[in-house]
Amino acid sequence: MNKTALITGASLGIGLEFAKIFAKNNHDLVLVARSADKLNALSNEITSANPNVKVLVISMDLSIPNSGLEIFNELKQKNIQIDVLVNNAGFGDYGFFHESKLERQLQMIDLNVRSLTELTHLFGKLMVARKEGKILNVASTAAFQPGPLLSVYYATKHFVLAFSEGLANEWKDYGVTVSVLCPGPTESGFQDAANMGNSKLFKNFKMPTSHDVAQYGYEALMAGKTVAVHGTMNKILSTTVSFMPRKMITNITRKIQDRI
Repeated sequence: MNKTALITGASLGIGLEFAKIFAKNNHDLVLVARSADKLNALSNEITSANPNVKVLVISMDLSIPNSGLEIFNELKQKNIQIDVLVNNAGFGDYGFFHESKLERQLQMIDLNVRSLTELTHLFGKLMVARKEGKILNVASTAAFQPGPLLSVYYATKHFVLAFSEGLANEWKDYGVTVSVLCPGPTESGFQDAANMGNSKLFKNFKMPTSHDVAQYGYEALMAGKTVAVHGTMNKILSTTVSFMPRKMITNITRKIQDRI
């Protein structure tokens, strides 16, 4: 009998690739994103390629309060047990904080932090009770330093990293694995959604594909790794920043992320 993975932000980028990878590895899927059309197209593609896999699509904006609870209650009503939770949904917003729209910044916090926490608590509590389950939270290499021009985004990813590491320790004796994936810049559509098309960060660096990052994250989760930083250079940088002056790191990040 297949285990079931719930994947948020599954309509594009890394989330879409997660869906394909979990299906290929004989997991039934619950796919969550705002776009029902994209999810249904992905569902048809997956079930055609993997006839033994069941896919449930839930169109939901996770930046709306209590949306995670709605998903939880729907799955409870359908008697669907979630064995793997992948909290992938999230977005950034590029530019000076004082020039941004406050509503969008708060939506980012609600999606990147609140909904991730809500879903982790609701489904994680059941996993702890069963003494079995896996959770993968998608953070970023942004989690390791401040990020001028993406200040709120970087702060939300700080939270995801610290939260995941804390839970990994709390739940290790309950048979529940908590991992956090920290990719660097990726070909995922993130830069377009964040209005970063002209940023040096995305213009000057060769980016891995969403599939490569998702495959790395999947393997790290299955191996029980707590912090999974994708890419050799990203691993080096995420370690070395802790030995450098904070002001220097902030200035370097600003320089890298400025517009061309």
